[in-house]
Amino acid sequence: MESEAVVRALWDRMQARDWAGVGELLADDVVVEWPASAERIVGRENYVKVNAEYPEGWSIRVLRVVASGETVVSEVEVPHEGMGVHRVASFWTVRDGRIADGREYWIALGQDPSPQWRSAWVQPM
Repeated sequence: MESEAVVRALWDRMQARDWAGVGELLADDVVVEWPASAERIVGRENYVKVNAEYPEGWSIRVLRVVASGETVVSEVEVPHEGMGVHRVASFWTVRDGRIADGREYWIALGQDPSPQWRSAWVQPM
C-alpha cells in the first residue's frame, strides 16, 4: 500500500471503529507525539487503546492528505457531540506499508482567541 493510502486507511478505520484494522497499519514500535498536550504514545497497543477509549460521539472527516515518499500530512476535522469541533494536522512517516511515527497537533476550533492587536488585518472565520 502506498504511503498516502495507508494514512487514508487509518482515518477510514478509525471512523469505522475498526481497532484491529487500525493496529494493522501501525509498526509495533510506533511513536506518536501530541505536542499541544506534551504527550507521547509509544507502541501500537497504546495508540490503538488511547483512540478506542476516546469518549464516543465523534466522527471523522478527512479534509486533505498530502504525500511525498514516506512522509504524509493529513488534515482532519473531528466533530464531537459534546466537545465541539476539533481539527488535527498530522505528520506521519510510513515505512514498509506501516505508520512508523507521527506528530499530531489537535486544536478545538475557536479556542485560541484572536488578540485585539491584529484585528485590523484579520477577519473572523
